[in-house]
Amino acid sequence: MVTPRGVNFSLVAPLASRVELLLFAAGDAPEPMQVVELHNGHRSGDHWHVEVEGIGIGCCYAYRVFGPLQPGRHGFNPSKLLLDPCARAISGWNVYRRAEALGATPNTASCLKGVVTERDRFDFAAAPRPRHSWQRTVIYELHVGGFSRGPGSPVSADAQGTYLGLIEAIPYLKELGVTTIELLPVMAFDPHDAPAGRLNYWGYSPLSWMAPHHAYQRGDDPLQIRQQVRELVTACHQAGLEVLVDVVYNHTCEGNQAGPTLSWRGLDDRLYYHQNSKGDYLDVSGCGNSIAANRPHVRRLILESMRCWALELGVDGFRFDLGIALTRGEELAPLDAPPLFEEIEADPELADLKLVSEPWDCGGLYRLADFPARRVGAWNGRFRDDVRRFWKGDDKSCWTFGQRLAGSPDLFGGKPAVLGRSITFLTAHDGFTLADLVSYNGKHNLANGEDNRDGDNHNNSWNHGAEGPCSDPAVTELRARQLRNLLASLLLSPGVPMLLMGDEVRRSQGGNNNAWCQDNPLGWMHWRPDGDDLALQQFVRRLIGLRHHLAGLLNPEIPHSETRGLRFDQPGHIHREWHGLQLGQPDWASWSHSLAWSLNEGQRGPLLWCGLNAYHEPLRFAIPTANEPWLRLIDTGQADGDQLPEQPQPLSESERSQGALLLRDRSLVLLVAAPLMARHQA
Repeated sequence: MVTPRGVNFSLVAPLASRVELLLFAAGDAPEPMQVVELHNGHRSGDHWHVEVEGIGIGCCYAYRVFGPLQPGRHGFNPSKLLLDPCARAISGWNVYRRAEALGATPNTASCLKGVVTERDRFDFAAAPRPRHSWQRTVIYELHVGGFSRGPGSPVSADAQGTYLGLIEAIPYLKELGVTTIELLPVMAFDPHDAPAGRLNYWGYSPLSWMAPHHAYQRGDDPLQIRQQVRELVTACHQAGLEVLVDVVYNHTCEGNQAGPTLSWRGLDDRLYYHQNSKGDYLDVSGCGNSIAANRPHVRRLILESMRCWALELGVDGFRFDLGIALTRGEELAPLDAPPLFEEIEADPELADLKLVSEPWDCGGLYRLADFPARRVGAWNGRFRDDVRRFWKGDDKSCWTFGQRLAGSPDLFGGKPAVLGRSITFLTAHDGFTLADLVSYNGKHNLANGEDNRDGDNHNNSWNHGAEGPCSDPAVTELRARQLRNLLASLLLSPGVPMLLMGDEVRRSQGGNNNAWCQDNPLGWMHWRPDGDDLALQQFVRRLIGLRHHLAGLLNPEIPHSETRGLRFDQPGHIHREWHGLQLGQPDWASWSHSLAWSLNEGQRGPLLWCGLNAYHEPLRFAIPTANEPWLRLIDTGQADGDQLPEQPQPLSESERSQGALLLRDRSLVLLVAAPLMARHQA
């Protein structure tokens, strides 16, 4: 931290016997210009600290830490210079060599250095947080380096793939209608944490929890990177967009005990990483190590990181990668009251952030409804799986699909998930894109160099008659219909919906369901949509607008009873009724592939009716008698024309007289009572 006389340096290293602070003239300098030795007089408990006069912002530095040695397993390795875990910026990327952080060879000329920076707070007066309610929130997951790149990108060439370039793409996001963007990891990561010949593109390989990733910066001045992140967040706030950051606190890029010594390992690997009684690293991240977030010093570092990004850089929330791993205690025992989340929820400066987590880890722990933190929403993987299975036509899928449409009460103690607790999604960065979900039966990951062994084998996908690209009109039309069915199911369900970058324009990864190393057009945004892509984009844009319009009816904090009950006749009382081909007769049998539901208000009768036909033939559905004329809002089965027109269309005379609709095979229809659009303004 900068002081009136210079800079105060501080480092946590409880078991160290001696520490050296090395100051460099530049990030690529091969040797330090000054070495400051810290002894016991520079120690307060577990903290080593020293004030160095005559230096300031821009100073580059690293640490050398000495202590007990256990060669081949643990202990300190003073041949390695270490990155400060609290550094707000990093320099030396042009000389960094990951391989030289292995073994006992000195890495002085190839190490990364921290850079002394300002620690100013974000200007919330100029760009206040949008603070969208969970009820209104629609999340869009994107990759900063890939969203503004690709043939046809509207972003200026020299800004593509950068924080500032993303600013130029904000109008696209606003037009789409999303309220919140979720950025894949933007904390500094090691792109070389990958097999030979590949680079880590996604960034789930953290090297620092404080510094922004250098590759997304415009220019190469490490002192400018934090300001560029602030400019991005400011522009998003001023456009009404929230910014969530995907954070990887469950592991680091140092791998297991055979991995490189870059930062945490060299300070005290027994403090930061879970280990067994023999000293072997325990791994529930799938990446070689697991952070011991139950320990006080580790929790303090994570909390400082969150404050850095939320208060200094202005972001509006976090998505915890494999977040349930952070709830494990000693020997990886699951904790019902994990201290990290207790401290997050008790911190007044973090109290108003949006917090989302994966409720699973690679050790088999899965806690969705009972995620042990009151204010953390969880990715609802069951929603993804069950919606996919229904529209694919699987047996034993109808009842679970109905539960997802009702807010997953079967998973949340018999009641729909509390608002903000269930993040619903169909696709994410990990897995097929939506276009590939309906175009491939199996993964095609050979480009990753692992003989197609990587990536999930259980995708609940279906190619609809041909593997991959196809010119058969019957196949392509059916795929387009299924895309609309899936998206309508997502955006008409309670919960907080999340869309994946490019799904709205049928972005494909060629069947690759694990594009973690594909920093090329395969992993970038699709900026040259054809006519069919644009038609889906318009459908999604109007569907999001419809969700905002009907937000009051889709609010899971006002659960819809499924019986009329004592309050049925009271104004404003909404109850859901399930139907099948006949009214009030849902078919929950294992072989059923059709379902319908209606929302009804008091004595006014039905307000919405939705029919869903996942069968391979057309089916005729009886529709409720409404006090007001029915309007057709969505019909995904229309081969031509607009499946979600700007103005709802009245039913035909025959449909009104018969009180029934013929739904095309594998299609969805939504009817709305005529006055509803005016009564439920967003």
